[in-house]
Amino acid sequence: MHSNPSATHEVTNQAPPLTGHDAADDPVLLEGIRREGAAWHIDELHRFGRYVGSEEARLWADQANRHEPELRTHDRYGNRVDEVDFHPSYHSLMRATVAAGAAGSAWADERPGAHVARAGTFMLATMLEQGHMCPVSMTYAVVPALRRAPELAKVYEPLLTSTVYEAGLRTPADKPGLLAGMGMTEKQGGTDVRANTTAAVERPDGTWRLRGHKWFTSAPMNDVFLVLAQAPGGLSCFLVPRVLPDGSRNTFRIQRLKDKLGNRSNASSEPEFDDTVAWLVGDEGKGVRTIIDMVTMTRLDCVLGSAAHVRESLAQAAHHSRHRSVFGAKLIDQPLMRNVLADLALESEAATTLGLRLAGAADRAQRGDAGERAFLRLATAVGKYWVCKRQPVAVAEALECLGGNGYDEASGMPRLYREAPLNGIWEGSGNVNALDMLRALTREPESLEAFRSEIEAASGADVRLDTAWRELQAELASPENAQLRARRLIERAALVLQASLLVRHAPPAVADTFCATRLAGDHGLAFGTLPPSTDFGAILDRLPA
Repeated sequence: MHSNPSATHEVTNQAPPLTGHDAADDPVLLEGIRREGAAWHIDELHRFGRYVGSEEARLWADQANRHEPELRTHDRYGNRVDEVDFHPSYHSLMRATVAAGAAGSAWADERPGAHVARAGTFMLATMLEQGHMCPVSMTYAVVPALRRAPELAKVYEPLLTSTVYEAGLRTPADKPGLLAGMGMTEKQGGTDVRANTTAAVERPDGTWRLRGHKWFTSAPMNDVFLVLAQAPGGLSCFLVPRVLPDGSRNTFRIQRLKDKLGNRSNASSEPEFDDTVAWLVGDEGKGVRTIIDMVTMTRLDCVLGSAAHVRESLAQAAHHSRHRSVFGAKLIDQPLMRNVLADLALESEAATTLGLRLAGAADRAQRGDAGERAFLRLATAVGKYWVCKRQPVAVAEALECLGGNGYDEASGMPRLYREAPLNGIWEGSGNVNALDMLRALTREPESLEAFRSEIEAASGADVRLDTAWRELQAELASPENAQLRARRLIERAALVLQASLLVRHAPPAVADTFCATRLAGDHGLAFGTLPPSTDFGAILDRLPA
């Protein structure tokens, strides 16, 4: 009797690809969108969620990262062009994401909750592919900073809030939509942008000329950039278009593209300015104050993006566990795996809830709510620090749920893992945000009062939360060794804030387990160490589809 030669190649006990689903079919996301004032966006969120879960979109995401951007400094005739070529899949991603409203369009939408709606769309698009979200985020963030130059905003804002993506460098006024970027850091200064040496000189016609070299400017094919440079009156902010109003190319010499750990679909460059034409934005000498409006909004997107990637990693782990059998049972029914998934689900729900709360605050702050603006000032630094810090460890744990399959590029998990450290670095590393929290506490005491009001909205609902908040207030009030303790303070502030939100808005099993583990210490140092008393079923019922 001869054996079947193909029998050893029969594939069993493997999870199918996670495609053909609605990525917005997620109770945590949908509840947050409704709670923060954008229930009117739910149908559109489901439409976009089906796109994000489609096989075609997932293929675009893979191709855009496998076929990386290529720098083309000169054309065939030797003319300097400084262009970056992208794979067509990258442009397909950009076209769909901008059309869905994830870039600047929220600033032109007068409906309450417009920025919350945009946050939900942004999260879904990030779950699909993070690299193309860099130009999307910067385009969203540039608008409030540009408004410090009303005449420039009048020209550019209608194009920056467009839902039309058109690739290529052309006269800005001739394009149906624009993308924006920023150039802040330089090789000798890094985070210390006041050490910048790029020089700005004013011309009689009211324009300025820049000369210098930026160290890390992403998305160099965007249409306009906000750039920091040293003017006679001090560090100032300038608008630099790639193409000038007369159609000629502005000087924007791309020295090289960065060879990055992740974010491979997105080009990041080192541009040189040499008699580059620019327009002043805001007051001369107030460059940091001007561009900080853009930085604040990109930090919000860092929180949303990290929460989205934790959510996507959890979805992949849950999907694998639902389809994989081990030791005679589905993996998701094995007690220890249930503990791991439930722990990751807690982390994800806390991150998503906080991110959407910040988006709600941003929306209401733009509509004149001073209390929400004060809350956003402190809570954005807190959220940026903690949610971005948790992304790498959560993604690594989710990858491990897939075992060796998760280590294979075909699973998509290695790309999620390579992306995981980015948001913690972009727009201020952990130390920068921890110190920024200290500055907010000392210079803007109203931000602490707003933060206190948010926490104490859950007062009396959980004794562990009340105790943690009381202890945190004592620590915040002590000036001794404040910088040395800054990471401990901001971490505790983030956990207390997340606990307050979950106590008020999440099911009791979620809130109780979060307070028991994250505040009261009934937890190990790794995921999957929830106490046996945990209501695992109630937590796992909230896994994304």
